Amino acid sequence: MYMKSFALAGAAALMATTAFAGGHTADGCGIESGRISIVGNEFPAIQTVGGTAVSCGEAAGIEARSNLTADHQQINVDGMAGDPAEYTSAIIANSSIVALINEDVIRPLNDLVEAYGQGLQPNQLIRVGDDILAVAFMANAQHLVYRADVLDELGLEPPATYEAMLEAAEAIRAAGIMENPVGGAYAAGWNLAQEFNNMFLGYGGTHFVPGTAEPNVNSEAGINALNMMKALSEYMNPDFLTHDSNATSAEFRAGNVALMNMWGSRAAVLTDAEGTPQEVIDGFAIAGPMTVGGGTIPASTLWWDGWTVAKNISDEDAEATFKALVQGISPAILADDEVAKQAVWLIDGYEPTEAAVGVFAAAEMGTIPYPYLPFMGLMHTALGNELADFMAGRESAEQALADVEAAYTAAAREQGFLE
Repeated sequence: MYMKSFALAGAAALMATTAFAGGHTADGCGIESGRISIVGNEFPAIQTVGGTAVSCGEAAGIEARSNLTADHQQINVDGMAGDPAEYTSAIIANSSIVALINEDVIRPLNDLVEAYGQGLQPNQLIRVGDDILAVAFMANAQHLVYRADVLDELGLEPPATYEAMLEAAEAIRAAGIMENPVGGAYAAGWNLAQEFNNMFLGYGGTHFVPGTAEPNVNSEAGINALNMMKALSEYMNPDFLTHDSNATSAEFRAGNVALMNMWGSRAAVLTDAEGTPQEVIDGFAIAGPMTVGGGTIPASTLWWDGWTVAKNISDEDAEATFKALVQGISPAILADDEVAKQAVWLIDGYEPTEAAVGVFAAAEMGTIPYPYLPFMGLMHTALGNELADFMAGRESAEQALADVEAAYTAAAREQGFLE
């Protein structure tokens, strides 16, 4: 069995010291030559980081571009595998970095940190062994987002458990306020798998037999997690298997949803979109993550987001990319109040906003970091591919989880994680 040792910082530890300092300021951020090409997710905080870095390159007169898309995980490995790599950097999280490490497409940053990263703090430097492979800039978690006005109308408290969410959803529907008051990023694939991961951990599940790569999801915790997800889906838009974070957020902004589990990075700017009804803006509220099944650990996961530098590029391109991205996470970006509330920033001078309460609550409640084992990506893919049949009512929870374990086992054997 093949296993790597990952010494990665957890989001809770990162939040303990929120200090960054950009080492390069005006006039192209100290860049003289090279190119910058960034791939990453598309939510506002990443758009700020990527946009600031690209602006550095443009000011220096070099080639600079970004491709920020929800499909980033489908293209970042291939986009960094060429020689030279198409992308000089991938903005990643503590899950998606694993594939880049396994495919050996990102370079150690030790020399660049020594030369140009004097303001970066030790627990923002994501290490595998002695190698620094990423720089983290924000913490994230999924937590409750709700309409306080709707709950107040019915005399309900914000749910602290998923069981209470079901009760509140039934009360909202019974009162004729909303037919489908629950939102969730249950789109078949990555999103559905992540919602399972949250619920599974909340029920006390462990994805693998401890100390091994053997799958362990076809269990009581796994069945309970799927049954709770199915119960919640009965209060969702019938097209819930097509709803990612963007679509779920749009449902909330349209006034169709009163309760949902949503990323802190999305929740912070949820009601900023033009055309959001005033009643939605006024009723918008955030709370910590919910527990489930009588457990005390939230049914959520802690995350960090950060950036990498490609291996198959010139030293000139690597230096330009590193300098630009250090500027992209400098304290200067926090001068814009709208930017300051986009995330729980791991940047010197960041002061938590009201929108950050959910992520901080997640850390304080002992939320488990996403399992960033080298084979977790294979499990996440198997979950995303196999759980939709259960959610659509086409097979049992036991069969769906058996299918997950079979798909994962085949992939893990092919990649050498299992014999």
